[in-house]
Amino acid sequence: MSQTSSPHLDPRQFKSFAEFYPFYLGEHRNPICRRLHFIGTSLSLLFLLALVVTGSWWYLLAGLVCGYAFAWVGHFGFEKNRPASFKRPIYSFLGDWMMWRDILLGRISLR
Repeated sequence: MSQTSSPHLDPRQFKSFAEFYPFYLGEHRNPICRRLHFIGTSLSLLFLLALVVTGSWWYLLAGLVCGYAFAWVGHFGFEKNRPASFKRPIYSFLGDWMMWRDILLGRISLR
């Protein structure tokens, strides 16, 4: 997994998602943080499915809260960094789904 992270890098400096994603991965070096992200994103996907099936918009709120709660515990508790979502919310949201896909495909380890 190619990663570039530095406490001196500002996520707002990246002009494209392709430039941002290696930085994003570098902010997720701790395997517990990656696991928490994967669990939170997976649960969010289940809540999205529940929204589609039931039509209850509460599932959208539950999915957002669940996804961010797991991610933030990973960052503050294990990575000891601030989530990039504070400065690059859209790129971070996309990065979370890309990392989730890459974990599913075995490109990123949870160990």
